[in-house]
This record gives sequence, C-alpha cells and structure tokens, in this order.
Amino acid sequence: MLLDFPLFLGTISRPMTAHEELLQLNQKLLDSISAADWSTYQTLCHPQLTCFEPETGGHFVVGLPFHKFYFDLGGASAAKVTTMASPHVQMLGPDAAIVCYTRLVQRVDASGNPTTARSMETRIWQRENGKWLHVHFHRSPVN
Repeated sequence: MLLDFPLFLGTISRPMTAHEELLQLNQKLLDSISAADWSTYQTLCHPQLTCFEPETGGHFVVGLPFHKFYFDLGGASAAKVTTMASPHVQMLGPDAAIVCYTRLVQRVDASGNPTTARSMETRIWQRENGKWLHVHFHRSPVN
C-alpha cells in the first residue's frame, strides 16, 4: 500500500510502514465486527484464531466458529462508531506484532441516549506469505 502526500503540483507516494498498515488492518477488523461482516473478518483472521474475551467466560477459545455465532446474529441496526484510543504497535520481529489500545464504541441506546462502551484490547498479528493475519486477542471490559 502507498500513502500519497501532496507536493506542489504533484504527489509523492511512499510505502506504508508496518505500523500504519497494522493500524489500518486492525481498524478494518473492528469495522467488520461492528457491521457483522463475516466475509471481511474471516479474511483478516487466521483459521486457528485464539482468544480470551468476556463472551468466553474466562475460557481460552481456538478457531473461528465461536465468533461466527455472533456474526450470524447480524449487526446492530443503530449506527456505531468504533475508535482505537491511544493505539500502540510493538513489532516482535519483521513478521509479528502486538497492537494494544482502548476500544471505544459509540452508539445511541434504545432510549435515544448516546453511550460509549469501552474495552482494553491486545491483538497479535502475524505475517504469513506476505499477508498480515490476526492470530490472537485478549479483550477486557473497562468498568
């Protein structure tokens, strides 16, 4: 991927850094979750994705079928905005990285009041055959 920067009358393109690419992919992943877009989510995740999240009740889950259940329920009818607050990318080598952030999901509740759900997330990405795949995550709600 290239980023374009204006330069007087022309444009200069430069390759996207791994940090930029990972943040973009991670946002795409979060957007696919909000939209219940299984097709996009599946292309971004390793088939043996592992996780700890509130929905697992403290259990370690392996594979995509657990997640597909929630996608099959459909997306929320109300609009949502998902933001990665204070994201941090730590490269573990040329083909592995950790992305940490606080996830903020803004929406309007059934009473018409704006609400923001918060969770702390750590997501691990691994590059296989030149493609970044989401391989593990840990999500904890902020109380």
